[in-house]
Amino acid sequence: MSNLTSRVLDIRTGRTETVYDLTAECGAFLRDAASGRDGLLNVFTPHATAGIAVIETGAGSDDDLLAALRDLLPADDRWRHRHGSPGHGRDHVLPAFVPPHATLPVIDGALALGTWQSVVLVDTNGDNPDRHVRLSFLG
Repeated sequence: MSNLTSRVLDIRTGRTETVYDLTAECGAFLRDAASGRDGLLNVFTPHATAGIAVIETGAGSDDDLLAALRDLLPADDRWRHRHGSPGHGRDHVLPAFVPPHATLPVIDGALALGTWQSVVLVDTNGDNPDRHVRLSFLG
């Protein structure tokens, strides 16, 4: 028998671009929700200007990701979407490159990530410092 359990995390990302590591929060949620079972964890952020990624953190990769996004999606006046801070239109394009969701395997109640992998919220929108992330376990 499968069941679905969800929890919403309230995350304060602040007013600057950030890569926020969610891995510990995902693990804590799975300890409660999965109870040692196999299944899937879906991580979803219901925002038009943020995304979820699986990357290495703490060794510069998070800063590299933000730098690559700045190169790919510059915060300048080229964007047709013009409300908010200058260049904010690029924040609305971000989810096409860093989607607002990830579905990950759970084995024996724990995320089955590679050695250096972390689950992160990517937020380039300084206009919205408060984010929500929904964790849903199906197992």
